[in-house]
Amino acid sequence: MIVYPNAKINIGLNVVEKRPDGYHNLETVFYPINLQDAIEIKELEGEAPAEGYRLKVTGTVFDGSPEDNLVVRAYKLLKQDFDLPPVSIVLYKHIPTGAGLGGGSSDAAFTLKTLNERFHLGLTVEQMEGYSARLGADCPFFIQNKPVFATGIGNVFHPIELNLKYKQLVLVKPDIFVSTKDAYAKVEVRSPERSLPELLAQPIETWKDVVVNDFEPSVFSKFPEIAAIKDKMYDLGAVYASMSGSGSSVFGIFDDPVENVDEEFSGMFCRQREL
Repeated sequence: MIVYPNAKINIGLNVVEKRPDGYHNLETVFYPINLQDAIEIKELEGEAPAEGYRLKVTGTVFDGSPEDNLVVRAYKLLKQDFDLPPVSIVLYKHIPTGAGLGGGSSDAAFTLKTLNERFHLGLTVEQMEGYSARLGADCPFFIQNKPVFATGIGNVFHPIELNLKYKQLVLVKPDIFVSTKDAYAKVEVRSPERSLPELLAQPIETWKDVVVNDFEPSVFSKFPEIAAIKDKMYDLGAVYASMSGSGSSVFGIFDDPVENVDEEFSGMFCRQREL
């Protein structure tokens, strides 16, 4: 059984409050995009490994042990409550990591959904969201995979009417890693005067000056190359551009396809998709 976990972008991101536990409360909108990994899950035949699974990662391979991979953690989480058989998991990584695109969270959520369907576990959407919340704050978003207004630490979801169909998305990620520490280094904690859903209800042409990502000032000051990507998006005709999450990817929304976009961002991960 093969599934295709997709990425998401953050449209607007306000850091509204520092919590007593050291985390921050946020307000943002998660929007699914057509940039995908691939996961194949099959029941293992013959003698199974002691850990009960076999994982193979291809594509954009990243460091880390299999036990730390979110697809393995999703499998082991369900195995605690269900008699799952040993499985083979092949993960093809195309979504860049450390990019603010939720690739790992999506892989985990799609693994839960696939195991639920493949082995007839009978989990409801709400139950799958509960399991996924134990794997990451934004994991539950990918269970229903619809635009949401997210609050709390990015884990409380509210439905939002937002349709960007037929717009073009250009997504660029430079070879830069932005740590959470860097992103929060100079972030300004503030409560916006107008709510994000209210601002996004306006025509997209008005978003440029009012829909902001609060991580940009601290990230751009440390990595001006990322700021330059956003500027180039507007030079190319974007109606709106922003860093996604805490970076390092930047996206631009366009009315029409952009010609020679790979040349404009040569040497970087660059994809153009219809939203």
